[in-house]
Amino acid sequence: MRSRRSFGSRALLILAFVGAISTGAVAQARSPLGRLVVKREPGFGWNLAFDLHIDGRPAATLIRGHGYDGWLPAGRHLLTVYTASYVGLPQPTSTTVYVESGRTYVFIAMWDSNLIFLRPSGELLTPGKLWELRPH
Repeated sequence: MRSRRSFGSRALLILAFVGAISTGAVAQARSPLGRLVVKREPGFGWNLAFDLHIDGRPAATLIRGHGYDGWLPAGRHLLTVYTASYVGLPQPTSTTVYVESGRTYVFIAMWDSNLIFLRPSGELLTPGKLWELRPH
């Protein structure tokens, strides 16, 4: 009787160990991601739009009432904004962000002195704020 109980508990222990190793391998196989949110400042201008490029690739054109919400791999990324509304505005502006896995980065698009630029929001993201920023 004792040998059956011993065998059963050893088999269960082995299955639990194999399951833990499998779960760890799957978690490591996934690329670590961070979240990027770009919003327009309320006073940005109803007739102004801008293009957001991430690492030199077009990501979105942001018009009034719209923003960007996406996931980026961990590491260094270059965020660049170009005007999409006016011709002849100054050069695009860029911001570097170092993305960490599981973190959310919020930037506010600002318009000042004929320049469009991104400013880190600097706000603490409460659970309610994260709920507001959730992808729709």
